[in-house]
Amino acid sequence: MARVDGFAGTLLFPGDDGYDEARQVWNGMIDRRPSIIARCTGTADVAAIVRYVRERGLRATVRGGGHNVAGLALADDAALIDLSPMRGVTVAPEQRVAVADGGCLLRDLDEATAPHGLACPSGVVADTGLGGLALGGGYGWLARRWGLTCDHVVGVEIVLTDGSVRDVDDESNPDLMWALRGGGGGNLGVVTRFRLALRPVTDVLVCRSTYSAGRIVEAIGFYRDAAVSQPDDLHTVAAVKPAGADGRPELVVTALWTGDPDDGRRATGRLADMSGPDSSVEQLRPFLDLQRAGDGTEPPGHRYFTKSCYLTDLPAAAAVTLAEAARDSPSPLSSIDFEFLRGAIATPSTRSAFPHRDAPYICTASAHWTAPSEDAPNAAWARHTVEQLGAWHVGSPYSNYVQDPVGAIALFGPERGERLARLKQRYDGTNTLYGTKALSS
Repeated sequence: MARVDGFAGTLLFPGDDGYDEARQVWNGMIDRRPSIIARCTGTADVAAIVRYVRERGLRATVRGGGHNVAGLALADDAALIDLSPMRGVTVAPEQRVAVADGGCLLRDLDEATAPHGLACPSGVVADTGLGGLALGGGYGWLARRWGLTCDHVVGVEIVLTDGSVRDVDDESNPDLMWALRGGGGGNLGVVTRFRLALRPVTDVLVCRSTYSAGRIVEAIGFYRDAAVSQPDDLHTVAAVKPAGADGRPELVVTALWTGDPDDGRRATGRLADMSGPDSSVEQLRPFLDLQRAGDGTEPPGHRYFTKSCYLTDLPAAAAVTLAEAARDSPSPLSSIDFEFLRGAIATPSTRSAFPHRDAPYICTASAHWTAPSEDAPNAAWARHTVEQLGAWHVGSPYSNYVQDPVGAIALFGPERGERLARLKQRYDGTNTLYGTKALSS
């Protein structure tokens, strides 16, 4: 059995007790067998396994939360640098800063910051890994108000592929920070600690409206008409679900108001008066409760396939496409999600590699099923749904939702993609770290 100098965590090899459990990730479609799994307990362990991998000419992947739909945390015959035991979070409320370990889940961050009335804008699924989300961008409930998760990364501790450990921020290394903010910077080094700016968030007003199958197209039209004029305090997310309460497709629109609740009631009331939902529920609730609301809806071990696109518009023809796609879904567990973006997301940033900030809409076909025999039709459904929206596509897919391979130039555009490729060559010219984000392609 191999020995790794300076490594105090757990090493697992094929055939060891716990190996098969440790190689499982969220998406049950992923079945890959690393040559070694290094479960790290801290930065020193990460540095030790990186040196071991580099010295032997091996390749490695990095696991944070293991929630990436493409299963990029794992590769066959590669070393897995597993950060999942590293989940500590400390908060400095006066400075509105959190320091989070590289293996943190969003629930770890939210539960640490919420008692202080603070939050870092992040995703909406609590089991998502902070590292993968932040390195690839990070949409969520607070994005229109305050921007993406990557915009709130003020510094990192990173293990480079020579095994050295560096503290990096905008002053010490602006190029590397630029890549780590939304450029898929996970294969330039292993981020073992994030320093995150926090925002004041306590209770939020949430309004959930439902529209029956026959009203989906009409309701999407209402959504489109209201979206462009909504204030930044309002974030509305819509989901077309193949199976609603009556077993037929339905549209569910969730509106979040982050400002004064009375102003929010007036804003959501105007939306309800205009669209006349079949049902509507409004609640003032702690932000942490909202972040937990999706717990259990996407269980680990189920099978998932995701296709995303940015859209220039949501005209009636696109609404018809979405309604028909929901009707034709092979699985009642799937959904088609879309939301109007802009707000603080669209703020131009030279500090971040994240592309497509000015895109009006993002749309995601999320196939979700359980039986391996149903893999092909469900993946085909997700692909076809996004292809049918091609007349309104703008730019490339959202990098955190890429499941079919996309090269760096296509994903980030020529200027960003070439700059990222140059940084990849500078920090990892041997491509020791691969499988996280395809900057070398």
